[in-house]
Amino acid sequence: MDDLVRYEVDDPVAVITLNRPEKLNALTYPMLAAFRAAVLRAEADPAVVGIVVTGAGRGFCAGLDADVLKATTSPGAPKGEPSTSDDVPGLFTYLLSVGKPIIAAVNGPAAGGGFVLAVMSDIRFASTDGSFTTVFSKRGLIAEHGTSWILPRILGAGRALDLLWSSRKVDAAEALRIGLVEDVVAPDELLARARAYLVALAEVASPGSLRDTKRLVYSHLGVGYPEALREADVAQWAAIDRPDALEGAMSLIERRPPNFERLGEGT
Repeated sequence: MDDLVRYEVDDPVAVITLNRPEKLNALTYPMLAAFRAAVLRAEADPAVVGIVVTGAGRGFCAGLDADVLKATTSPGAPKGEPSTSDDVPGLFTYLLSVGKPIIAAVNGPAAGGGFVLAVMSDIRFASTDGSFTTVFSKRGLIAEHGTSWILPRILGAGRALDLLWSSRKVDAAEALRIGLVEDVVAPDELLARARAYLVALAEVASPGSLRDTKRLVYSHLGVGYPEALREADVAQWAAIDRPDALEGAMSLIERRPPNFERLGEGT
């Protein structure tokens, strides 16, 4: 794995660490590619039930590196065209389609692209040193990379607009109060908290169920209830036909922990 991104697996958890601590883990294009490769590696590994994303040093991620941002916004710089492919545009939007839980362990500032990484993760835990700022309005930019879609769904429209308009810094305590994060812990407890959450899931939950539930939750954010209920009904009958459904029933009858099939290549 690239030195800019550390990748470690301790069954059932993969920890992916952004590793430019001297730059508060500001993102470069090679770093973005290495991070995506690490996520795909974890998704394909049956030893991994869930993924923790964090930053080295005192920052989670400061967003795009200043030199990259300057080169992108300078007059005459090549400008991208609106996407016409089936890929969803935007930094880290692909995380929504990864079939395993992704936990952002926010150990320090999460700004700009780092904010996007945090909100495109499924669940966020923060240390007391964690903080969040959207930044975009202060750079003359709009609510980029899907934040105008995901943030109102996490916080509601008013609080989302407040953070996107003001680009103000939100500390960990406020983030917990408004529902941006699920828990706040001491800095030296953060990774253990995130790992413990995923270990607990691995002990009791079907990885196939976790995958399908994640897909349904994000899919249903954009549809009405009749379509959502019909899609969930199809997914439910498919789940009943899988070995995990029988294993779940037998574990209850036999009063033992379930032994569900892991997800990886070919599953």
